[in-house]
Amino acid sequence: MLASVRFIKRVFTVGCLAMAGLLAGCQDRPADAPSSTTTNTPVTNATAAPDRWLGTWSGPEGTFLRLAGGGGTYDITVQNLDGPRTFKGTAVGDRIEFERDGTKESVRATGGVETGMKWLSEKKDCLTVRSGEGYCRD
Repeated sequence: MLASVRFIKRVFTVGCLAMAGLLAGCQDRPADAPSSTTTNTPVTNATAAPDRWLGTWSGPEGTFLRLAGGGGTYDITVQNLDGPRTFKGTAVGDRIEFERDGTKESVRATGGVETGMKWLSEKKDCLTVRSGEGYCRD
């Protein structure tokens, strides 16, 4: 039973990732907006954008994301249906990057729709790790 639930979660996640990729290409940008390029240079000052995200962010069914630390270095606690896990993260531009189960992940600011989760779709202030894994503040 647990294996089939995990399989369904993975299929759902892959579908959400594909949809997020399609939606990302459809965003409007003002003509005078600077193009953004991602760098892999860690942010080390205390005014890093991710410092504004410190605290707990709620997801559906008792899940949450908790960020602690600051100044470019973070402790990321993810509570999902399997229990809490903590990871070390580093600010890179407007994201916090971390490694989970051998995969490079990142936390980024989004709206509820961008989380890919119908339960959060009407929220405005959210963080998303990947489509189908999002957390918001009420």
